Amino acid sequence: MALESGDIVRIRVVKLQPEAQLPKYAHTGEFGDLAADLYAVAGATLDAGITMPVATGVAMEFPATHGALVEDRSGLAVKGVTTLAGVIDPGYRGEIKVVMTNLSTKAVEIKAGDRVAQLRIVRRIEAAFEEVSELVEAPRGANGFGSSGS
Repeated sequence: MALESGDIVRIRVVKLQPEAQLPKYAHTGEFGDLAADLYAVAGATLDAGITMPVATGVAMEFPATHGALVEDRSGLAVKGVTTLAGVIDPGYRGEIKVVMTNLSTKAVEIKAGDRVAQLRIVRRIEAAFEEVSELVEAPRGANGFGSSGS
């Protein structure tokens, strides 16, 4: 069972392969990292334009109050490698795999032990969606995507 203690959320992790690494924060403390690094458990080649899952070799047990988002690492993003489909629900117990896409024109080599993504722990909030006939007007109005400029 995962437990919370103060600001620390306890997440149990099973290594599905001996060489797998637990997620780690590079910087901790008052001004520490927002997300922990996730590591590839095996090597992979991401050819140009390819999307594929990259195994981490770990499974996690989140408390019912938390889940996680898998986010890009800036060092890979600048090379054109991004992550997709990165929501981990509290009830998921399978291996964490990072769905990666290579948007560049060159193959990118992932080695076992490479940091491939970041795991951001989030508090789960359940919303009640209510259908209405109109919305209260706001200063931004219907100007949505890109309304603040590029």
